[in-house]
Amino acid sequence: MSERISREELVKIYNIEVTFFDELVDSGLLNVEMENEIRYLMYEDLPSFERFANWHYDLEINLPGLEVIHEMLRKMEDLKQKNRELMSKLSAISDKYEEGSF
Repeated sequence: MSERISREELVKIYNIEVTFFDELVDSGLLNVEMENEIRYLMYEDLPSFERFANWHYDLEINLPGLEVIHEMLRKMEDLKQKNRELMSKLSAISDKYEEGSF
């Protein structure tokens, strides 16, 4: 079984409100597993949770703001990946042109 942490443990460790965690889950920003009516967050999702908690509690960004920021960052990563792909294709075309086989 993958490593995970319960919602109750997160609330204690990070000193957050249970409602904040539940709102992140309800909005789709976090995915949890349920077992015996206990919500668990996978360890691999902890960095996302910590980022959301920092933005919310330290920068006072509300849930709609977190959703917007998350979506913008996701789109930026998609654009970066597409840019890398295009640069790779351009490099391949450039190499062929320089070899004279174009």
